[in-house]
Amino acid sequence: MSKKPNQNHRTELAERSRAERARLEVTFDRPHLLGALFGQYDQNLVAIENRLGVYIAARGNKLQIEGDVEAAARARDVMTGLYNRIVAGQEIDAGAVEAVIAMSAEPTLDGIIRHDVAEPPKVMIRTRKKTIVPRSATQVTYMEALTRNDIIFALGPAGTGKTYLAVAQAVSQLITGSVDRLILSRPAVEAGERLGFLPGDMKEKVDPYLRPIYDALYDTLPAEQVERRIASGEIEIAPLAFMRGRTLSNAFIVLDEAQNTTIAQMKMFLTRFGEGSRMVICGDPRQVDLPQPGISGLADAVTRLEGVEGISVVPFGISDVVRHPVVGRIVQAYEGPDA
Repeated sequence: MSKKPNQNHRTELAERSRAERARLEVTFDRPHLLGALFGQYDQNLVAIENRLGVYIAARGNKLQIEGDVEAAARARDVMTGLYNRIVAGQEIDAGAVEAVIAMSAEPTLDGIIRHDVAEPPKVMIRTRKKTIVPRSATQVTYMEALTRNDIIFALGPAGTGKTYLAVAQAVSQLITGSVDRLILSRPAVEAGERLGFLPGDMKEKVDPYLRPIYDALYDTLPAEQVERRIASGEIEIAPLAFMRGRTLSNAFIVLDEAQNTTIAQMKMFLTRFGEGSRMVICGDPRQVDLPQPGISGLADAVTRLEGVEGISVVPFGISDVVRHPVVGRIVQAYEGPDA
């Protein structure tokens, strides 16, 4: 008699466990696209299984997804979203898979599942070499701001696409003729721009500090176009100190590593803004390398300009990191879960 309650309890737990699991089926109407959807050696399916704790089985043009109710629903949305992106002509890689998985977990008013995950993004940046689509909900907001506002502050940790998307949008607008030139800048040295001790001429001194900007340019324009446009002055890459005394009209201006500007430098930079221009200021307020972090021009400007018409502030967090997933975990380890 003493064993019956335990047996009933085990039966109840087993029934509850079965009730909390789901088996969903997804059918795709273009079987020839499934190779791109599944990835080489089914790596995309494996990534989704590992991240969401589900089991996925392919049967012809159908997928069976089994797991926890919420996880199975997320996996279904992720697979549908990836498939629709392929149908729309977008390429799917490991980063895109991780991004869609992350977006599927972002809270909404309707609950934990984002139903728009299943749809290809409506905002994108077209360049000579590629079409760039958002990989997080914050990137959607940022890319919309890049086409709408005069001055945009992009704040957040490394790997969230702040500078890359700004340069891509700048290239796109240069190609379409909506701006005449690009001005890409950053503090040449973290604190004080002391270049004298470095070997070489001025270009050789500053190029290492501007390498991330060059990388973004070469990723969005053919190399010969980058070199030709730099030579003609359509693209100017220079340290922040070179901005003093200028008025920048009909230009797309990007300032990277802005947390390492002083208050005076930031004021100088912002007042360079001219007619027909757009300005993007990128930086991570938590990574200030100035001798006195409390005088960072980035934090000061965001505080002073909050609510000013034509200026938007887009904050990124750890969940927006779109590099290798381990980068997000590194940022969280250093800066805490609320970064």
